Amino acid sequence: MSRITPFASPLLLGFDAMEKTLERISKASDGYPPYNIERIAADSGVPERLRITLAVAGFSEEELDVSTEENQLVIRGRQAEQGERDYLYRGIASRQFQRTFVLADGMQVLGAGLKNGLLSVDLIRPEPARMVKKINISVSQ
Repeated sequence: MSRITPFASPLLLGFDAMEKTLERISKASDGYPPYNIERIAADSGVPERLRITLAVAGFSEEELDVSTEENQLVIRGRQAEQGERDYLYRGIASRQFQRTFVLADGMQVLGAGLKNGLLSVDLIRPEPARMVKKINISVSQ
């Protein structure tokens, strides 16, 4: 039995990559680390930005990696082992993570900063240029 998807319409041509992206997003449901996404209004010549803030308490700058891979923002964290420790109680998890955000075409990463256990990544979405392209019609006889 074949699966019918929302992108199977003959009016939606070339959206198969978007369908794969949506499937990938739906599978990534791990809630660690928690994060916020906020819109920062334009001010004094700086256009509107988006800021993703992740709670990464216990991670140092060297243990975090922020990169873009194709149209994705990938944030990874891996804590170095601190040797053998004798915990009486261990309530703070020290585990690695990978959080992926799919970026729309044209989104650019401005930079990242780590302060008080919060990793902030600023993104900008440049205003898209309006494109109108005239298609010539050839007449066959």
